[in-house]
Amino acid sequence: MHEITPIPLSALTTIATGGAPERMLDATTAEGLVSALRETWSRGDEWFVLGGGSNLFVGDEQFEGTVIRVLTRGIDELPSPHEGRIRLRAQAGHGWDELVAYAVEHGYAGLEAMSGIPGTVGAAPVQNIGAYGQEIQETLVEVELIDAATGEISTVPASELGLGFRTSVLKHHYGSEPERRAVILSITVDLLVARERIVRGEQLRRALTLGDDAPVPLSWVRERILATRASKGMLWDQVDPDTHGVGSFFQNAIVTESVARALPPECPRWPVSPDLDTVTVIPLASYGGLIPAPAREAADVKVSAAWLIEQAGIRKGFKLPRSRASVSTKHALALTNRGGATAAEVAELARFIQSRVHSEFGLVLQPEPVLVGVEL
Repeated sequence: MHEITPIPLSALTTIATGGAPERMLDATTAEGLVSALRETWSRGDEWFVLGGGSNLFVGDEQFEGTVIRVLTRGIDELPSPHEGRIRLRAQAGHGWDELVAYAVEHGYAGLEAMSGIPGTVGAAPVQNIGAYGQEIQETLVEVELIDAATGEISTVPASELGLGFRTSVLKHHYGSEPERRAVILSITVDLLVARERIVRGEQLRRALTLGDDAPVPLSWVRERILATRASKGMLWDQVDPDTHGVGSFFQNAIVTESVARALPPECPRWPVSPDLDTVTVIPLASYGGLIPAPAREAADVKVSAAWLIEQAGIRKGFKLPRSRASVSTKHALALTNRGGATAAEVAELARFIQSRVHSEFGLVLQPEPVLVGVEL
């Protein structure tokens, strides 16, 4: 690690807000990252780690603490205990889309629908990233991390990370601290060795406009996903202000089945988890000729936040008077910096959208990025 002259966070985040922190450290190796963290913790500084800056919304005031830039890189291929599969271990600072590109190029399936998601590998499990029905929890085996409380390094199975819809025990949710404050050093995913595969997920099939179950090449899926994301302004482009944000600013709302039924029928919705057939086992000695109706728990439903926003009267390109922040002209879920917008301007727009959706539908949209020094 080495200490550098602090760089304004507006130059290191895709939404381009935030002043320079008091102190900034660069870590280009895993050992350097561990040293930087332990040294910062021993000082008692306020701190956070910075990867690609694509999921971070920082306030306008100086951050009074240390920012550690995670610049570690590298992908290692490891054997999988499952036939026909392979494991990839990637360092936390490696670009997520670079990992996806590597997997697709080498014929390893399981990440292709998440092509084009910005940020680094280390940030991916923190919010259980996903797109078009595919999530990292489907392939994640384990993470290597260092705990802030003890400074100890450990390898943690994915099953112990509390992975859910855009969440984990590591995520700093708005208004609360993470259940486990730690920094990921590397991740390991288990992938199918195959250059083409049958696409099963409804959301992905719809995005790819697939009509049958014929296998399709991974490279074709990646190309189509990248094109789709670009059309929505979800791929970073220096000259396109529609990409100067944090991607989806609000999470799709997770509601109960009864709440979903109360929404207009045209509101797009998807089950949070597949509705699997259950097997009823009845002991032969107690079988009386009737099979009881299976107990059914109401499944949670994911509803489209973009649809809710637009139906609340917030159109693409909307902005408040005299503000330099606006809704993307391509996607209602993205809030963008049109050039020189302050964090206060972006936050004002976000609060206005939240109030409109709550007024129309009774739902409070939750922010998806990590907020530092800013409140909604």
